[in-house]
Amino acid sequence: AVATCLARSSLNSRIMATCYDSPTPEYDIDATAGVCTRDESFFGDTYVLPQAAGYGIVIGFGVFFSLVTGLILKANQRYGGVNVSSEYFNTAGRNVKTGLTASVIVSQWTWAATLLQSSNVAYQYGVSGPFWYASGATIQVLLFGMLAIQVKRYAPNAHTIVEIIDARWGANVAKVFTVFCFMANVIVSSMLVLGGAATVNALTGMSTTVAGFLIPIGVIAYTMTGGLKATFLAGYIHTAIIFSILIIFIFIVYAGDESKGIGSADNVYNLLNRLSTATATECTGRLANKQNCGYVAKNEAGSYLTMLSEGGMIFGIINIVGNFGTVFVDQSYWQSAIAAKPSSSTKGYLLGGLVWFTIPFALATAMGLATVALDLPVTSAEAGAGLVPPAIAAHLMGKGGAVAITIMLFMAIVSTGSAEQIAVSSLISYDIYRKYINTNATGEDILRVSRYGVVFFGVFMGFLSLILDEIGLSLGFVYLMMGIFIGSAVMPISFVLTWDKANATGAVCGAITGLILGLVTWIATASGLEGKVNIDTLGMNYPMLAGNVVAICSSGLVHAAMSFMAPRTSTSAPSTLAFSSSMTLSPRSRTTTTPTPRSSRSTSSGFRSGAGASPSS
Repeated sequence: AVATCLARSSLNSRIMATCYDSPTPEYDIDATAGVCTRDESFFGDTYVLPQAAGYGIVIGFGVFFSLVTGLILKANQRYGGVNVSSEYFNTAGRNVKTGLTASVIVSQWTWAATLLQSSNVAYQYGVSGPFWYASGATIQVLLFGMLAIQVKRYAPNAHTIVEIIDARWGANVAKVFTVFCFMANVIVSSMLVLGGAATVNALTGMSTTVAGFLIPIGVIAYTMTGGLKATFLAGYIHTAIIFSILIIFIFIVYAGDESKGIGSADNVYNLLNRLSTATATECTGRLANKQNCGYVAKNEAGSYLTMLSEGGMIFGIINIVGNFGTVFVDQSYWQSAIAAKPSSSTKGYLLGGLVWFTIPFALATAMGLATVALDLPVTSAEAGAGLVPPAIAAHLMGKGGAVAITIMLFMAIVSTGSAEQIAVSSLISYDIYRKYINTNATGEDILRVSRYGVVFFGVFMGFLSLILDEIGLSLGFVYLMMGIFIGSAVMPISFVLTWDKANATGAVCGAITGLILGLVTWIATASGLEGKVNIDTLGMNYPMLAGNVVAICSSGLVHAAMSFMAPRTSTSAPSTLAFSSSMTLSPRSRTTTTPTPRSSRSTSSGFRSGAGASPSS
């Protein structure tokens, strides 16, 4: 079949006839009457690795990291005098330095989507995709660094963002935002299990159901034992492994053996440039199988090599809005800010955000563009499931590449998964258990409930994979729609530490109104443009764009308008609050601007929302 295709492409080099002159003819098959067509998909029913490899990676690495982090923590307890109390379990002692804070941000922000979805948008839109993915998800981390120092200034004894909201606006508002925080954790976790299970299944044949259960459960052991500090230590190792494999992939694509058709920037450029000139006739079969072929619609000159891409820009806006929600509303980022030393919080976030940029940008520029350049028969369904990097890794490196991408993905999943588990356990133990169930809970009680929370959410993530698999949602779909569901909470949460006039009523109305308007706009746009509402139409660019933008913008406008109409000036709700570990609020005079002496703040620290209140030095 390959010989027939090569012969036909040689004889018809000018018009290329019905056999497209692909740089990877090994994926051509011989159809009837000598007409050459491509494989209908890259993976099909064949697997690069045996099932045993999938089980070995998922279970083996879970056991390995449990042992490593367990030994490190035991050494800290024995030689460093560390006592794993409830406070240490959930805050890591509040003295994490800049380097570890930065590495934690990188590991937490490196989701399965960071590796998989970034390459998918490169596959769809060309060179603009990696830029919009990386830059659109770096802004939020850099801006969050400002909120991180606000936490240290105004609420240094806090454990969760919900506690801060409770101290500022009261318990009723805190309940609303507890729901949004849990929603953020569920959405992030769903992307982890979707991407991880799909990749392991495509490469090894391991059941997506089994993989969806084992991946989060493998994280439970070390997270439950060591808490947040164990997550930080494991995250450091995860990040080092991810960067090591990333460097290998970049080298192979842009400086490796040219026998595979790439190996240099010139080769990749020429192949991409040539691919966009294929005609509709040549691409008939490919397009019927929903594979990339020919020019990119709504890109300048149909080229993969342009930044002038309408689809890429739309994705960039959706990406920016959605990721504001998954940073500002995700308790794991607030927890990292709480754990950092005051002098390290902002610096750690700035450094972590800049370092993280290189991962999706470099990986997608290498793996995503190489998949397009080599014209691999990856379908839109496979790309939407996040299988672009596994496809090119298996093509270029065989079993070694499949193992490398699986390990890389597993590192991303467990680092973020452990952060999500400890974040949810903190919300359960402090904002539900201690707040409403046992108000006199001791440190031992909170520690026990925190560990129960880790186990609960780890198992829940497994069941979540079953639900998502049954519904038929893909990684790409969930990534694009996340801002519609949690974007409306971004502005109120931002105002809690930055705007003294922001009121409680506006926060609740803004968050709920934004969510409702975002959902209505999303569905209405899909119905208006396509005439029907289903997973396919809801997943298109314009409905996603409209829903995301309306959700975040309407929320901010509603909250700002209501706060301006009724600014928070009542003397019964003073702007200067005492925020303590027991969450008691002590009224103080609104005119007080002198910082409380350090000696009188042994159990509480000022939470100042007034514009004239100066942070303690």
